[in-house]
Amino acid sequence: MEEKSYKEYLEHITTFVFDVDGVLTDGTVLITTDGQMYRNMNIKDGYAIKTAIDAGYNICIISGGSNEGVRHRLKGLGVTDIYLGCSDKVEQLDEYFDIYNIKPENVLYMGDDIPDINGMKMVGLPCCPNDAVIEIKHVCKYISHKNGGKGCVRDVIEQVLKVQGKWNGNYDAKYD
Repeated sequence: MEEKSYKEYLEHITTFVFDVDGVLTDGTVLITTDGQMYRNMNIKDGYAIKTAIDAGYNICIISGGSNEGVRHRLKGLGVTDIYLGCSDKVEQLDEYFDIYNIKPENVLYMGDDIPDINGMKMVGLPCCPNDAVIEIKHVCKYISHKNGGKGCVRDVIEQVLKVQGKWNGNYDAKYD
């Protein structure tokens, strides 16, 4: 039996789930002498998240990290479902699905490392950045050509919204 192209799943996506470190960031942490930890997030990923929220999509962040600066940035984009410090991402994902009555087949989950693998196996469209670990790549239906923190989130959101006719209203197909 021939496996479906990931593109066949795009039209059914209503919900995006993202890990933070290695997906929304490049996975590096700058640690200062006083213990502060700084991360970089991509502005284009932020624009895509805001665009998806404005178009009515669900955005959920599930991360093992617990940096409140991350929460502040994501809230500023309009994300309301932010779960930081999660030791069991599957349990959090199940709870999120129950709260919003979300069907797993309508979910795109992008993760990059082992803590994401079981949650990614639960959804319709598991995806990862180009620089994800090999174990994650093996469970993905789509591997972005972009690395974590370098536009991979924009890549998947833009593809879904374009297929569903909800990307930027000024979009002109001649630029494809």
